[in-house]
Amino acid sequence: MKILMVTAEAVPFAKTGGLADMVSALSIALAQKGHDVKIVMPRYYKINRDNLEKLEGPLHVATGYGGAWTAVYKTKMPGCDKVEVYFIDHEQCFGRDGIYGSKSEPDFHDNPYRFALLAHGAFQICRKIAWMPDIVHAHDWSAALANVLTRHVCKWCGFGDTASVFTIHNLGYQGQYGKDKFADLGIDWGLFYGAGFEHQGGMNFLQAGLTTADMITTVSPTYANEVQSAEGGFGLDGLLRHRSEVLRGILNGVDTQVWNPSLDKHLPANYSAADLSGKKVCKEALQRKMGLDVNPDVPVIGIVTRLADQKGIAEVFAPTYGCLYRLCTTMNVQVVVLGSGEKWCESEIYSLQAKLPNFRAFIGYDESLSHLVEAGSDFFLMPSKYEPCGLNQMYSLLYGTLPIVRRTGGLADTVEQYNQDTGEGDGFLFDSLTPNAIYDTVGWAVWAYYNRKDDIAKMQQRGMNKKFGWDIAADEYLKVYHEAVLRGIGHEYIE
Repeated sequence: MKILMVTAEAVPFAKTGGLADMVSALSIALAQKGHDVKIVMPRYYKINRDNLEKLEGPLHVATGYGGAWTAVYKTKMPGCDKVEVYFIDHEQCFGRDGIYGSKSEPDFHDNPYRFALLAHGAFQICRKIAWMPDIVHAHDWSAALANVLTRHVCKWCGFGDTASVFTIHNLGYQGQYGKDKFADLGIDWGLFYGAGFEHQGGMNFLQAGLTTADMITTVSPTYANEVQSAEGGFGLDGLLRHRSEVLRGILNGVDTQVWNPSLDKHLPANYSAADLSGKKVCKEALQRKMGLDVNPDVPVIGIVTRLADQKGIAEVFAPTYGCLYRLCTTMNVQVVVLGSGEKWCESEIYSLQAKLPNFRAFIGYDESLSHLVEAGSDFFLMPSKYEPCGLNQMYSLLYGTLPIVRRTGGLADTVEQYNQDTGEGDGFLFDSLTPNAIYDTVGWAVWAYYNRKDDIAKMQQRGMNKKFGWDIAADEYLKVYHEAVLRGIGHEYIE
């Protein structure tokens, strides 16, 4: 199949979260199965033109008022020459700091125009290189206009046999703007209602993508159910229930060339399920690097996260409310945090660090340190309010680091509850997002660490032997693509 990925981000070029990892990893997995995959994304100013090949001639993109002229660059995906990546080069839209916003402007005011340029430009690039895809696969709200164009515009302009798939990476981000911004999209005003943009008097990109896509996916099976509920649907649960026939939940995979303790170049020592001695070396290195007492007998709890409300940070860190201070003063543990985000949380973490000798944090992001935290910790804490898929709990399992997670989304799909009667399971789960629930579950894990050594060792083995590669997920996406083609060209779909 010919598959076009339309996205605002993809590693290693631009990344804010797991979306970037998924787009690149899935594209590579599909290409390795023999499919023709191309990615279209913006060229942000941090992506060096000198490392790219420029296509001849400018590209006219009919968006906004009269359209825009852009340049187009391309390159091969690192690690897979079969995947071509095309960049839309438009300095006014993309030559700035930030993908969706910046510290001074968290949500760029011209995002509707910027991402309309991306969607329209993707189809123009296909025309320019004379390559017509079977599938347009759009990712999250910033690419949702591509689904609208596939259904209502481009189908009559050379893309009659092209179907569309839309993946929800995080329903909490929907791309909502005022109705006055609709003119920036370069499409007929009739589509404001006809394509599902209208939402409470304004414009909702994600809603339009859900309305017009031939097939819809989420990044885990449990999340596919959660988004159809009032609690997890962020106001779109009714639409998702209406479209449940075409909704599929496919668990994200892991790039096991990057996240593999036996190969990981970021670690001071490698290890495997057959020989865990290197994990002890990593634990000592983590304790030294973070300024903790070097003690192999004290459990280390790692946290690598965005310091955002979705991640349950209030229940862990909030003054007089969160459980971290009580946890660190009543249990014989060490806690390590790597992350950045909301300023109140960063400030409180600095304050807690000054008070607690067994708590250390790095505010910011460091790729090597994130690998060391995964390898050197004994437990990994993820108390998310909701988690569409989550990757860190899968990294943790593969690294022999037992997850402590809330039973939601992809966390529920990947972590198996420890049973202290049988010793089965590979992690510790809780349901209610409260400081007490987190404290009690961490306490349970710490009790097992000190009192059930054999169980802990078996859990590590069970987690490290799990399969989270992209091969299985790629096969599931191919099934979705084939169904989308049948639905998109008007044939009756028979399962």
